[in-house]
Amino acid sequence: MPEPRAAGAHPPDLVLRSTRAVLPDGTRPATVAVGRDGRIAAVLPHDAPPPPGARLEDLGDTALLPGLVDTHVHVNDPGRTEWEGFWTATRAAAAGGVTTLVDMPLNSLPPTTTVPHLHTKRAVARDQAHVDVGFWGGAVPDNTAHLRPLHDAGVFGFKCFLSPSGVEEFPELDRTGLAAAMKEIAAFDGLLIVHAEDPAALAAAPPGGGPRYADFLDSRPPGSEDAAIATLLELAAALGTRVHILHLSSAAALPAVAAARRAGVRVTAETCPHYLALTAEEVPDGASAFKCCPPIREAANRDLLWAALADGTVDCVVSDHSPATPDLKTADFATAWGGISSLQLGLPVVWSEARRRGHTLDDLARWMSARTAALAGLAHKGAIAPGRDADLTALAPEETFTVDPAALQHRNPVTAYAGRTLHGVVRATWLRGRRVYDAAGGPAFTGPSGQLLERNNGSQ
Repeated sequence: MPEPRAAGAHPPDLVLRSTRAVLPDGTRPATVAVGRDGRIAAVLPHDAPPPPGARLEDLGDTALLPGLVDTHVHVNDPGRTEWEGFWTATRAAAAGGVTTLVDMPLNSLPPTTTVPHLHTKRAVARDQAHVDVGFWGGAVPDNTAHLRPLHDAGVFGFKCFLSPSGVEEFPELDRTGLAAAMKEIAAFDGLLIVHAEDPAALAAAPPGGGPRYADFLDSRPPGSEDAAIATLLELAAALGTRVHILHLSSAAALPAVAAARRAGVRVTAETCPHYLALTAEEVPDGASAFKCCPPIREAANRDLLWAALADGTVDCVVSDHSPATPDLKTADFATAWGGISSLQLGLPVVWSEARRRGHTLDDLARWMSARTAALAGLAHKGAIAPGRDADLTALAPEETFTVDPAALQHRNPVTAYAGRTLHGVVRATWLRGRRVYDAAGGPAFTGPSGQLLERNNGSQ
C-alpha cells in the first residue's frame, strides 16, 4: 500500500469537529483536518481554529469514528445480482458507516478463482462502488497453480471451505488439498482465510431438517468447528502459513486458538454481529432469516465470545453479509439459504450489545476498523490519524432506532434484526473526505466514488 503521506502535504479543505473523536489513543474532543488529497492532514485540539480556506462542520457531541473496514462481505455480483450486487451492497455499507469492504470469492458467477475471473468481477464493480472495494481470491480443488497469479494480481488473500460451501462451483478442500494450498500460499507469505467446519463431524450429526431451530443447531455441532480448527492449526504450525478463522461461533475452540498463538502459529480469528447479539434460545421455529453456518449458538456461548473479544483471542468483528432472495429463505432450515444480511446494521448491532456490557467506542473502532484493516494489510485505512484516508463516520451512540427491513439499502428486505431496537444512528459517512452518505432529511448518497483496492498497490 502507499505509505501514509506526511501531515500537511496537502492543505486542508474540510475540518470536522467533535467532542468525541475516536482516535488511536482514545476518545477525546478533537478537530480533524482533511487535505485535498483525501487524507487526514492533522488531528488538532478541539478549539483549534480551522485552517484558512477550510470549511468547518461542527458535529457537536456526535461521535466521529474511523470508517469501518468489513473484510467479510458476499456481494454475489456478477451472476447472482438478484441476491445483492455492488450498487446496493456499497450503498448499504455507506449507510452503515462502512467505508471499505472486501468481497468474498464465492456466490458470484464466476467465482474469483482465476485472474480472468478477478478481472470480470472488477469490471462489474468499477462504476458501481459507493465505498472502496477489495477482493479475496478462492482456494478450491485443482486451482493451486492460480494462487500466486491471483496474489500478484492484488487479491488480499484466499478463502477456502473445509465443508461444502452450498454452491457447486466453489467446492471444499479435503486435508490433502488444504495442505497443498497452504504450502503454496506460505511460499509467497500470503493469507488463507478458512470456513472451518469438519465434514465428517457434520455427516455424523443429526440431519436437522424441518422448521425447528433446535434440530438445525444439532446438525451443526460445536465439535464440527473445533475439529476443523484443530486440523487448520496443526497444518499452520507445520507449514508456517498465515491463517485466519472466519466467523468463529464455537467458544469451545477458543483455548486451541489461544494456545496455537502462544506457540507461534500465525493465526487470527473473527466473529460476527449475529453471534454477539443473537442467541439460539430466541430464534423462532421456521425463522430462517436467522440461519447461518456455523449457526447462532446459546447465550452462554455468546458470553464466552465476548470475553474472547475483550482478551484479544478473537481479533475482530465482521458482518459475513450473505444475502439471498426471500424465496430462498424457506421455513425448512435444511433447505433454506444460510446467510444473514447485516452489512448496514453491523455497527449498531455490535454497539448495542457492547455498550450494555461496558465496552466503549474505542473497543468498537478497534474490532471493526483498526484490526480488520490490519488483517487485509490496508495501512492507509482503519484510524483517524495523519496520513490515513479520511474515511469517517458520524455516529449518534445514544440514539435508538427500530429496524425496518424496507428502509435498508440491501437489495432484499430480509434481516434477522427486523423489529429490533438498536442503539447507534449513523448520521453521515465520508470516503476520503467526501461525504458519501447523509441521513439528514432521509438517506442521501452522492453517487459511486469508491475505488477498487489491490493488495500492496492501493487503488486502481
